[in-house]
Amino acid sequence: MAPVGRFSSLSSGVRLHAGDDVLDMLPREADRLDARRAFVVCGHSVATRTPLLDRVRGVLGSRYAGAYTGMRKDAPLDDVRQAAAEARALGADLLIAIGAGSVLKATRVVAIALGEDRPLEDLATRYSSNAPPVSPRLLKPKPPIFNVLTAPTSAQDRGGAALRRADGGARLEFFDPKTRPVTIFWDSAALLTAPPALAVSTGLGVYWRALMNAGAIRQANPLVQAARLHAYTLSRHALPCLADPLDAQPRLDMCAAALLQNRDEDDGGRPFDAHWIARAVYALGAALFNRVPRLDQGTAHAVMTAPAIRQFAALCPDAIEQMGQALGLAGAAAASPQALIDGVGRIFEPLGVPHKLQGVSELDREQALDASLFNFNADRARELAGHRDRLRAILDEVT
Repeated sequence: MAPVGRFSSLSSGVRLHAGDDVLDMLPREADRLDARRAFVVCGHSVATRTPLLDRVRGVLGSRYAGAYTGMRKDAPLDDVRQAAAEARALGADLLIAIGAGSVLKATRVVAIALGEDRPLEDLATRYSSNAPPVSPRLLKPKPPIFNVLTAPTSAQDRGGAALRRADGGARLEFFDPKTRPVTIFWDSAALLTAPPALAVSTGLGVYWRALMNAGAIRQANPLVQAARLHAYTLSRHALPCLADPLDAQPRLDMCAAALLQNRDEDDGGRPFDAHWIARAVYALGAALFNRVPRLDQGTAHAVMTAPAIRQFAALCPDAIEQMGQALGLAGAAAASPQALIDGVGRIFEPLGVPHKLQGVSELDREQALDASLFNFNADRARELAGHRDRLRAILDEVT
């Protein structure tokens, strides 16, 4: 390993309960915070097709204040506004998110809306021409959040969030470390409520991130190296088993891999801009989800991986070699972009990952290309604009 210079680890405290029947601990966790008005945020499917909302209501008893059950995919701005208005009207002093990435992100912004009490557009990250983006400092207290996962996601322990605009324009991005959850629940039965296709899709997103991070291990500090190595091991082994509707262990393992990805960043890693391939796919993916909501994140990232390797491999040969080694390639093959593409294909093909993203129009491509240049996580220094042709080539190949 190459020597690593100074680094800092700024981990925040979070309580985690994992395994069978851990939702029974909700009242104890609420009492610890002296919370008496718990407000649940979830999607329609969780509310109507699973027993989870009834289970949480029953466990909380008099602490249950109400729920917003209409949160849609990718956290639309209008849904978040409505959820915040209902939570405020009910005097919520605790937010409980039940779901995966979209609901968890949305609940963070609900907390921001409750704490700051200003228009959300005024609180989002600001972009100006040829200058780094600026995230406003949101200093007011926020209500605590519990996250109840129904699928593995690296959104589970973060302080940032992005909302989808109704017009398909660039996402609204928010950051407030006070919106990180105080408690996370990986309840076995809750995780098994996710249909196999959703479990695979979300797990695919976690594995994709683990593979990208495997391309940036040698230059990381020892804590980040440990997180990236084990996140890759856990996610690679769990990925083929996620479709089993009766086995919670692969889903629990994938949740653990996703949490390690959160700790990666806490320990000084930069997982969303590990190298050019990761940055390009993440920025384009976020822009496409905002524009074409029916796309799912895991599949979109997987589909764009091979084209991104073709377009950006020459700019990050060390990342190619490290990802190749993670896939078990050796010698010259480990440094070969085509060998890496073939190796990734052998993992994605049995999962039914397509070669194209369907239903993306020419207008969608153009607007997604423009929006991809406004992504704080992937492009803090505003460098992607210099690779617009490469980004366009990726979109042209997959749509």
